[in-house]
Amino acid sequence: MKAIYFEQYQGPIQMVTLPDPIVPNDGVVIRVKATGLCRSDWHGWMGHDSDVQLPHVPGHEFAGTVVEVGKEVRNWSIGDEVTLPFCMGCGHCEQCIEGQQQICDHYYQPGFTGWGSFAEYVAVPYADQNLVRLPEGMDHAAAAVLGCRFITSYRGIIAQGQLQTGQWIAIYGCGGVGLSAVLIAAAAGAQVIAVDIDEDKLTLARQLGAHYTFNARKVASIPDAIKTLTSGGVHCSVDALGSSDTCIQSILSLRKRGKHIQIGLMTGQHSKPAIPMGPVIANELEIIGSHGMQAHRYPELFRLIKAQKIPLHQLIGNTVSLSEASKALQEMDQFRQNGVTVIVP
Repeated sequence: MKAIYFEQYQGPIQMVTLPDPIVPNDGVVIRVKATGLCRSDWHGWMGHDSDVQLPHVPGHEFAGTVVEVGKEVRNWSIGDEVTLPFCMGCGHCEQCIEGQQQICDHYYQPGFTGWGSFAEYVAVPYADQNLVRLPEGMDHAAAAVLGCRFITSYRGIIAQGQLQTGQWIAIYGCGGVGLSAVLIAAAAGAQVIAVDIDEDKLTLARQLGAHYTFNARKVASIPDAIKTLTSGGVHCSVDALGSSDTCIQSILSLRKRGKHIQIGLMTGQHSKPAIPMGPVIANELEIIGSHGMQAHRYPELFRLIKAQKIPLHQLIGNTVSLSEASKALQEMDQFRQNGVTVIVP
C-alpha cells in the first residue's frame, strides 16, 4: 500500500510503499476513503506524544470501507461504510464498562499507538466496540471531519460543559477544533463568541454561526471585552488552540460558576500553564478536559447534524492527495489553512 511515513521525529516525511496491514482477530482492515489532517498529527511527528513509536504512519480521523474482517468480529462485514472515534476502547476495562471508552485503560489510537490512516489501508482492533456505521447520505469526507476535532468539541461542549440554549460561550481559536465548536454551540442554541488573530478565520466563524467575533490583535483585553458584552462573562469557554495565553484568557472570560473546557492539546512550553487559581476559587469555576467521544454517542450526534442541518462540508478548507500530505503535515504549525484539510488517498 502507499502511505505517508517517517522514521525520526521532525525528520523527512515521505510517501512510500509498505506491506498491506494484517487484520487483527478482533478488528478489521479499512480502505481509507478520506482522512483529516489534524494538528495532533503534527504533534506526533514533532515527538510531543509518547505514544508514537518509530517508524510511523500518522493519521487518526478517517472514514472508509471495511475490506477484511477478523475471525472474532461479530457485528461488521466486508463492504460496510464506517468511521470510528480516534481513541478506541477495549470494551473490558473499568472505564469501558462504565461507558467511558474515550478514556479506556487499554486504549488504541490509530496514528499514535499504531500505524494510522495516511495510507490506502489501515488496520484497527476492538472493531465491535468502536466502529460506527455511516448514516445514509453522509459521504466519507464529511465523516472524516467528525473523527477527532468535531467529536471532541461535541463531547466537551454538550456532555462536559452542559451548554444550554441561550447561554453564552466563548471559543478561543478558529482552527478545526474551534470551528467545530462554533457549529455545535450554534446548533445547541447558544450565544457564540469566537476569538482568533486571523480575520479570514473569524469571517468563516461568523459564516458557521458565531454571533460575535473578536480579533485578539486588535482588542487590548479579550476577557474584559467579553465580560462587557455578556454582562459578567460567559457560561462556558473553550480553549480550542492549546496555548498558555488562550487557556488563561478562556478562564478569565467566565462568569461565576462558569466552565472552562480544555480541548486544544497543550505541549512543550505550553504544557504547564500558570492557571489563575484566585478567580477559579473565588468564582467557583470549573476546569474540564475533553478527550474524544465514545462510539455509542455517535447516534445522538448524527441526529443533531440532521435536525440542525449542520453544514459539515463548510468545515473543509482544502482537499489534498496522499502525495501532498507530507508537505501539508509539516506546515501545520503555520496555521495558514482556513478550515480542515482532508486527504483523499
